[in-house]
Amino acid sequence: MNNTTRCAAALALSLALALAPLAARAHVFPQKQDPGAGATVEAPAKVTIAFDGPLEPAFSSLTVTDASGKQVNTAKSTVDAQHPDVASVALPTLAAGKYTVHWVAVASDGHRTHGDYSFNVK
Repeated sequence: MNNTTRCAAALALSLALALAPLAARAHVFPQKQDPGAGATVEAPAKVTIAFDGPLEPAFSSLTVTDASGKQVNTAKSTVDAQHPDVASVALPTLAAGKYTVHWVAVASDGHRTHGDYSFNVK
């Protein structure tokens, strides 16, 4: 391998390593949930999730289902205009039981992640 080829390879490797953290930050993930995963709580008025980066409001959502899989929230989830990394959804009065929060988070750069977690109401 000649010097030009070595320099080009070293430059390409350096560039790839420098951009790797940016690629990893392209997706957003939950950092804090209220109610929390696995928590047993009094019936909450809403579910809130704080993510590790800003969300695209038009494509990010939260829904809550009961133990039978029926959606219980009638309100549409929202992304907080003052805190674009926070999504929430209002809930009706929930009966005792297990509920699952399903989230879709689209980062401001368009990358999509999704998941779910459960909590219990006393």
